[in-house]
Amino acid sequence: MTLPPTRRVIGPIARAGERPVGAVRPRVSFEFFPPKTEKMEESLWEAITRLAPLDPAFVSVTYGAGGSTRERTHRTVKRILDETRLKPAAHLTCVGASRAEVDEVIHDYWNIGVRHIVSLRGDPPPGEGGLGGLYVPREDGYKNATELTAALRGIAPFEVLVGVYPEKHPESPSLDHDIDVLKAKVDAGATLAISQFFFDIDAFLRFVDKARGAGITIPIVPGIMPVTNFNGLKTMSAACQTSVPGWLANLFEGLDGDPETRRLIACSVATEMCAKLQEQGFNDFHFYTLNRADLVYAICRVLGVRETVPAAEAAA
Repeated sequence: MTLPPTRRVIGPIARAGERPVGAVRPRVSFEFFPPKTEKMEESLWEAITRLAPLDPAFVSVTYGAGGSTRERTHRTVKRILDETRLKPAAHLTCVGASRAEVDEVIHDYWNIGVRHIVSLRGDPPPGEGGLGGLYVPREDGYKNATELTAALRGIAPFEVLVGVYPEKHPESPSLDHDIDVLKAKVDAGATLAISQFFFDIDAFLRFVDKARGAGITIPIVPGIMPVTNFNGLKTMSAACQTSVPGWLANLFEGLDGDPETRRLIACSVATEMCAKLQEQGFNDFHFYTLNRADLVYAICRVLGVRETVPAAEAAA
């Protein structure tokens, strides 16, 4: 009697877990935002303490619309430098400040030991529309992230990170225009691009292919956001015009009062996205943590990212 050959059905997450010995470790980075209250400060540092042993390439600290968190961003970056082994990448924008004021911030960051800057145009201040509002540059300020990137590289040899929108910037006339803007940022000295969060993997891959076709060679890192609050996601997605697929809405339908199930689904969705991107050759991931560590830690675990230094040593 001849037995049929053994069938082996395996999905992308299991394949990610079967990384061969000697495989290149995924390079991860994490985004945090500066806390407003003492309780939020405590939550932030719990997240940093949990994620620091994973030895991320860098951790970014956001900058509020119109520069509204300037002092809190600087304070958070300084504490990360003073109290951890992490490499902070401070967000910096053109909004609400003159060139001289921005240059002063740049010099301050370099002098305290910051070597990574996320160069962004920024959103208007809350009183002028905030996220998604109409941006009007100051006459004495930098007009956009390209000018800011050139200024950064002119002042010191920073690693300059810039943002990209795989599904087109909300104010852009076309994706081709976005590619031209990215190329200008690279020519100005940008060394790495981080994408806005997305859920349409095909759209991200098309964007990367288009960028490579235009001669852009810097790393383009997918930005991953584990979604636990679907209503909040819809608000953020509307502002940045990120598409929310129907399948994602279906997964969260009827779960407004069930946060634990939402968290499980969020982890599953984000992990599968990363695993599928790994199948397409991506090995760098930037996580929008929302100052929470548990989901991101679990996703990193699946991707094969393990602690490389003891927790006490990483966050002390």
